Amino acid sequence: MKRFIEGKSRFQSTLFPETLEDFITEDNPVRVIEAFVEELDLNKLEFKSVNPSATGRPAYHPSVLLKIYIYVYLNRVLSTRRLEREAHRNIELMWLTDRLTPDFKTIADFRKNNGKAIQNVCREFVLLCRHLNLFAKAIVAIDGSKFKAVNNRDKNFTQAKMKRRIEEVEKSIERYLGKMDSVDQEEPDVTELKTTRINEKLESLQKEMERLRLLEAQLLDEPDKQISLTDPDSRSMKTRGIGIVGYNVQTAVDTEHHLIVAHEVTNVGNDRNLLYTMSKQASSATGNEKLTIIADRGYYKYEQILDCHKAGFITYIPKSQTSGNQAKGLFGKKEFKYIPLEDVYSCPAGEKLIYRMTTEERGHGIHRYWSSNCGSCSIKSQCTTSKERRVSRREREDVLDEMQARLDREPDKMLTRKSTVEHPFGTLKNWMGWTHFQTKTLKHVSTEMSLHVLSYNLKRVMNILGIKPLIQAIQA
Repeated sequence: MKRFIEGKSRFQSTLFPETLEDFITEDNPVRVIEAFVEELDLNKLEFKSVNPSATGRPAYHPSVLLKIYIYVYLNRVLSTRRLEREAHRNIELMWLTDRLTPDFKTIADFRKNNGKAIQNVCREFVLLCRHLNLFAKAIVAIDGSKFKAVNNRDKNFTQAKMKRRIEEVEKSIERYLGKMDSVDQEEPDVTELKTTRINEKLESLQKEMERLRLLEAQLLDEPDKQISLTDPDSRSMKTRGIGIVGYNVQTAVDTEHHLIVAHEVTNVGNDRNLLYTMSKQASSATGNEKLTIIADRGYYKYEQILDCHKAGFITYIPKSQTSGNQAKGLFGKKEFKYIPLEDVYSCPAGEKLIYRMTTEERGHGIHRYWSSNCGSCSIKSQCTTSKERRVSRREREDVLDEMQARLDREPDKMLTRKSTVEHPFGTLKNWMGWTHFQTKTLKHVSTEMSLHVLSYNLKRVMNILGIKPLIQAIQA
């Protein structure tokens, strides 16, 4: 074969046999995995079977199985059966595991039985990033994204969906009963054949109705009036106007290097009550008590923002547009300017709304303001349909005003949020494929997510620092 690059014969012997070490270059990522896992204290991280029993069949050391999981998630080999095959033919895995070849069930059981420990490993790598001073800016963006669960939409029921399904079955029963009446007027032999088929259909529909009634009873016992049959912890959620059955994954991402400093998997469909929790986790992970938090309007909630303020966090969250008056085409609250020195509001007509009373809602004081001159106002029709326009103000609404002033001074913060936190979500979903999660229940899904986050952060830091410097930092 002239003019082609020729390989060596597969039957060629060598004087000095090649070793696995000869095939793994110095800048191969598996060397980072090896160095990282070897430096971990698996007992402290709560891995099971670190200290083997004196009797019984010997087990694989947890470090071997952990190396396998980090490697396969880094390389997107997510099936345990495929992983078993890779252990027999993949040179990098052979090097990493010293040619050990655990079967798929052993691999799967390791993840199932060591969920908390794997999550601790993910946090351990974030601590390593902190020691490497990768979170120096102390600014994180927080966001949530919906990830699909192992649960088809037809296997999930809400009250509305259950009612609709029962109505569909009832209409089908009525339709077949109507057909039964019309069949009686046909020829006897045709009537018998059709009657048998219709009876079979009716029997099947009656069984389906009984099943739905039992599911409806279970559904009503659930706190959120929702039930999933395949993955009981998954929930129906809306994302970009489309309903999916899945989980709401929360992340706090460093704005400088786009590293995920904290994450949490929830089955709550909105982000309203998660700001403070994620901020505390991000603060603990980065070691920064005066953290700057950027989030979208889905996190705007007075109590959450106030808790962040008390903890010393600086927040940037745009106000959610929930004004009922604006929806009616009337002046919104933003048209009324608060004057702190006088404790009054100035309305669009130039009148002053003065303090009148204080009420309490959900443990917080609410001040009410209104003017006595609304009746004679020339633009009252644009303001209110009531006797007078009343404006409410919470006791610590100055915190919200300060946050809005910061946003007005730094509008680019929202662009920073978008370009920071949506990047990891896009990367992770691309890695996970269209099915997203492969495990079931919140406990196991949280473990799976930790492995994805660990792999993402590991790859990011290898790109930032390089393979050899990272290995040196791990072993230092």
